[in-house]
Amino acid sequence: MSSETPEWAEELARKHLAPLPRRLAHVEGVARQAARAGSVVDDPVLLVVAAWLHDIGYAPDIERIGFHPIDGAEFLRDRGSSERLCGLVANHSCACVEAQRRGVQIGWADEETGLRDALWWADMTTTPTGGITAVRERIAEVQDRYGPEHVVAQSVTEAAPYLLGAADRTEARIAAQSLK
Repeated sequence: MSSETPEWAEELARKHLAPLPRRLAHVEGVARQAARAGSVVDDPVLLVVAAWLHDIGYAPDIERIGFHPIDGAEFLRDRGSSERLCGLVANHSCACVEAQRRGVQIGWADEETGLRDALWWADMTTTPTGGITAVRERIAEVQDRYGPEHVVAQSVTEAAPYLLGAADRTEARIAAQSLK
């Protein structure tokens, strides 16, 4: 969809995440990281758009079922966004693990591409306040923040090998690109 520009996505994220300044700071950082990986994906614009919108489902005026990847993807679908963007938002950062633990279905397939890997990398290398971190430190931060009994901490622990794999692949692509 031609209206899916980084400017459109940023405006939407800023509007809906304004009540959540810490979440917005994280999203800003993820968008910056995504821009760094743009040269290694098939659609760098879509990567930045997805980065701006990956956590839109946390917005109080958007949240419906309480699982932000699905809430965000459904919000975007209802506004005519592309299936690919909706799928990236719905499946970001191995959301399938938490969805299974919550007993909810994700209505979009995980595309398992370099772009998807780069989105996961951007999310998992950005702190809650928008700074840059390593994936292992981000996983540990999520586990500490939520505590061992919380579904989010348990899900990120289970998803860790997949998150690390996506990050490793993305970092290898970025390194290879910088050698050209």
